[in-house]
Amino acid sequence: MTLKHPKALARQARERIARIKKAIAEIEYLCSGTLLERTKKCGRASCACATDPAARHGPYFEWGHMQSGRLVHRQISTQHADSLRLAIANHRLLKELLQEWEIETEKLIDAEQANQE
Repeated sequence: MTLKHPKALARQARERIARIKKAIAEIEYLCSGTLLERTKKCGRASCACATDPAARHGPYFEWGHMQSGRLVHRQISTQHADSLRLAIANHRLLKELLQEWEIETEKLIDAEQANQE
């Protein structure tokens, strides 16, 4: 593969990798999984939730994630849900950043190889 301006391409790849590393270093909360928001019927026939879906109880939050190779679901508080929502979004962001890092590493390796030829 012949690259035009391999030194410039290598410099650009290194700059992008540095930005990716900086973005990763800024992540504090990190969790995988899914956050569900549910409403429920209580089961009492006299309660409004029995006939009106808008009157159901909740919302209740449930976090589903893998733990020791098994899918685990846990009910959590609203405050906990807010933190987990951020942590799950950060997990998805981290996966995207790692993919970008891999792409930039390939470009860097190609540019360095072209410099040696």
